[in-house]
Amino acid sequence: MNRTGGDSVTSTPTHPEHWPDDDFVRTEELARRQGVRPIRSVDELAAAEDPFESDKEYEAFLADLYASRRAGLA
Repeated sequence: MNRTGGDSVTSTPTHPEHWPDDDFVRTEELARRQGVRPIRSVDELAAAEDPFESDKEYEAFLADLYASRRAGLA
């Protein structure tokens, strides 16, 4: 356990030993199952649908993003 009381965090690509093997799915396999594919160009990204349903949702996302970036500065 770490000092905040939770499990330790690692950067290894393997799953913790206490998880069943059949519960672990590699990132590549998960992407294949969901039909996700990499963006090949900036033009393709620009042509994609807007991920935000409204300007209000976009503004809330930006506010949260900026707050999270400043969180470590205090």
